Amino acid sequence: MLIDTHCHINFDRYDEDRKQVIERAQIANVLKIINPGVDIKTSKQAILLADQYDGVLASVGIHPTSTAQFNTDDLQTLEQLSTHHKVIAIGEIGLDYYWDKSPKDIQKRAFEAQLELATQLELPVIVHNRDASDDVMKILETWIINLPDKLRKRPGVLHSFSAPEQIAERAIEAGFYLGFTGPVTFKNADELRRIVAKVPIERMLVETDGPFLTPTPHRGKRNEPAYIPLIVERLASLRRISPEEMGKITTNNAMRLFELPD
Repeated sequence: MLIDTHCHINFDRYDEDRKQVIERAQIANVLKIINPGVDIKTSKQAILLADQYDGVLASVGIHPTSTAQFNTDDLQTLEQLSTHHKVIAIGEIGLDYYWDKSPKDIQKRAFEAQLELATQLELPVIVHNRDASDDVMKILETWIINLPDKLRKRPGVLHSFSAPEQIAERAIEAGFYLGFTGPVTFKNADELRRIVAKVPIERMLVETDGPFLTPTPHRGKRNEPAYIPLIVERLASLRRISPEEMGKITTNNAMRLFELPD
């Protein structure tokens, strides 16, 4: 069994064939898909899809580019949504300095508030980082200091990891997992592959970030969970183990981080 630990299966690019996308994933042995929300609306959608499909799980959160109007009502709504039995994390949350859609100070406030919510709920976090590595790590390194023991062992994942090696080292030291996506298969991703070759294998996750970041040889098309084996194969070759062994390891890692049932 493989797990796609990050796919926006609720996005409208799947509207015409969502059922078939999930069926193709199952044929490819991708039996669980974690669908993170990026705002209140999509967090609710993620839960509705989790109710509809056995293999779909949900995460609730407000993406940094959606934080411009962030307020305490949002936090209360996320807390209510998190009581659903198929919500396994808080996310997608973090910082994004690439898009100019929310002021940095508001992004940081929303990020820290959602981290505190995760602490209260004892749920791991799914972290988005784009062009904000140092600020993301400073906030996370401060956050983990006072975590309860249970959460300290599984604080979360830096999803679709693409930062420098020193950020990978800081994240691992802080207890985080790293999620790897389609770019690890791209021709120009040598630095990312060097990181994959070095990080502890027990901290690696696989994800599509669908519908984005489609792996080679499907690059340019819509991404989907059935392509997870392509990412697993690339990671396996970099670590010189079989795809079967890499699949087993990344699945066990995801189950441990998100406390998924067997």
